[in-house]
Amino acid sequence: MSNDSQGSAKGEVARVMSPAAPASSQGPPPSPPTKPPELPDELVQAGWSKCWSRRENRPYYFNRFTNQSLWEVPVLGQHDVISDPLGLNAAPAEGVDSNLGNGQRKRRSSEEQGAGPNSFKRAKVEPTTPISPSTPGVKPWSSAPEEKQAQSTTPITPSPTPTPYRPAVIYWDLDIQTNAVIREHAPANHLPPHPEIELQRAQLVTKLRQHYHELCHQREGIDPPRESFNRWLLERKVIDKGHDPLLPSDCDPVISPSMFREVMNDIPIRLSRIKYKEEARKLLFKYAEAAKKMIDSRNASPESRKVVKWNAEDTMSWLRRDHSATKEDYMDRLEHLRKQCGPHVTAVAKDSVEGICSKIYQLSAEYSRRLRQIHLSLLQDPPTEACASPQQSRLVYCYPVRLAAPSPPLPRVELHFENDVACLRFRGEVVKVNRGHFSKLELLYRYSCIDDPRFEKFLSRVWCLLKRYQVMFGSGANEGTGLQGALPVSVFEALNRQFGVSFECFASPLNCYFKQFCSAFPDTDGFFGSRGPFLSFCPVSGSFEANPPFCEELMEVMVTHFEELLDQSSEPLSFIVFVPEWRDPVTPALTRMEGSRFLRHQLTIPPYEHEYRSGSQHICKRDEMYYRAVHGTAVIFLQNNAGFAKWAPTPERLAELMAAYRPSSSRTTSLPTSGPAQIAPGEKDSAPKASDRPPSAVMSPGGHDNNNTCSSSSSSSSSSPRDKTTTV
Repeated sequence: MSNDSQGSAKGEVARVMSPAAPASSQGPPPSPPTKPPELPDELVQAGWSKCWSRRENRPYYFNRFTNQSLWEVPVLGQHDVISDPLGLNAAPAEGVDSNLGNGQRKRRSSEEQGAGPNSFKRAKVEPTTPISPSTPGVKPWSSAPEEKQAQSTTPITPSPTPTPYRPAVIYWDLDIQTNAVIREHAPANHLPPHPEIELQRAQLVTKLRQHYHELCHQREGIDPPRESFNRWLLERKVIDKGHDPLLPSDCDPVISPSMFREVMNDIPIRLSRIKYKEEARKLLFKYAEAAKKMIDSRNASPESRKVVKWNAEDTMSWLRRDHSATKEDYMDRLEHLRKQCGPHVTAVAKDSVEGICSKIYQLSAEYSRRLRQIHLSLLQDPPTEACASPQQSRLVYCYPVRLAAPSPPLPRVELHFENDVACLRFRGEVVKVNRGHFSKLELLYRYSCIDDPRFEKFLSRVWCLLKRYQVMFGSGANEGTGLQGALPVSVFEALNRQFGVSFECFASPLNCYFKQFCSAFPDTDGFFGSRGPFLSFCPVSGSFEANPPFCEELMEVMVTHFEELLDQSSEPLSFIVFVPEWRDPVTPALTRMEGSRFLRHQLTIPPYEHEYRSGSQHICKRDEMYYRAVHGTAVIFLQNNAGFAKWAPTPERLAELMAAYRPSSSRTTSLPTSGPAQIAPGEKDSAPKASDRPPSAVMSPGGHDNNNTCSSSSSSSSSSPRDKTTTV
């Protein structure tokens, strides 16, 4: 495709330059041509237009995106401002003096005179054009051996195609081919992404978050638990059968166990991690006072009123008379008070909290129906509900999600670079990604997309992708950094080298290491290599890495899916699972995997001795890329007999995996001190025993996709026991 487009562009150059006499030997035309010849569509789309120079009496070509002026007809691929803004890698155009550089740039009188005394330095902003049609022909950074051999046998000719932008540090390897085999299936019925719809979805999700905040304040007098809305989206999508990719609309039960549990755990007050004795004393007093006030203002039974009031007054009198208590004394007293008053407080708040959960779900379902109607109206050929086709018997290597509905014409999305950050703008809404990950998305798109060889829809689809994950993360400080946490690159390399892993069960185009992965959003991610949600992915053979979001509902369904796949297949099948080492209380998913008949080996990575990549790696600073985990991580090998024979966890292989997990000295020295929360090793048990897994401390050592739980500040609720622990 790129050779054809380059050939047509060169043909245009030849036709324009065919009157072999130079411009200076011909007499200047008496007047500008009445109707200059039209430029090729590729040049017009790239921002080029033909203008007339009155001073020189000849035409020149101007790019409204880059402010570049050329005397000669521009050649696409000769200078790609996205990958080579300075034109250092551009080859000279045919028939043009090589000493003139990239196409004889037109000099203005102001340039010839030099900068004036009032000149000033502008910010480094590089406006660029959408990806040009010649870009898909650009080779990736490293060619396959067979490609190199083919190149050596063919005559070498200078190519005007520039080399793509190469990041200084690469956190992926897109050259690894898959060994995952699946049964061929029909295209998916998801509606194709559209910037207009994605913008409206973002507005509705923001509105829904605001409703949730207001309901918690009005009904319970508390702020909503941090990240609880994101975890609600995650828990709902596990069982949701609705059409919207983000907003739940068809769930049973309507009341979310995740949202109910988290809101209830913050009633009557939010419990935070305690560092000092005075903090523990104040928190104990606030809890007793809030419990007594709540039981007086609600419709409680006489027995509940009696128990709560007696315990609250006893605690207050103890606080007044005992001034020599230690921090541990206050924490023990708080735990006792929670056990005595908690059931009665829960009973009087139950109906109100269920009303909050139900109201948010009903609003979400209404927003989902509204979005679908608008989306269908944008499509030229709205898809019809097709009956499920029988399962195909042909086995094939896994391939990205294909959509059954054709994509409608997409509106224009503007792109420009600010230093090393790519900024994509649509209707005033800007999403950002660093240059390295923008280059990664371009490679993934080239490998996976089949309906857009000329990259005409690339920027619109990247905008939709980034906007979707931005909306899923939330907008709070440090919010969402754990949603896409990933394993270190060294661990992925060891998994691939020792266990043949070539596939991630929970990832996204932004944080994947391999080019084959499962993610939560097949409609936006399929163009960039996603195989769809893992719970809908049914491989027959292959070696997989699973680093799920730390949500109990999702982890338990994941284990069920693993065991069904391993039981049904006689081909080599292996899952290496990374989950938190939670023991007090133990999670059902961990218990089930430890008792599974497919368990081949289990090891534990100690806390504070391993690290993970940040979920915001596509936009964060380089020195904020890695975080230490404050909890242990259990690595569990689930394999059928054939998988165990092929990828057995031998001591040698396990030793290399453990060595790969050790933080490198270069990364250790640059660990950030401003992670989601900072907790010293000796303080990790200072919260009450019933709340050993606070959402306040959450960094995702795994969970790559948007289904992961998030990190939050040290003042967040410590009452939800089912979340990832914080980074240090």
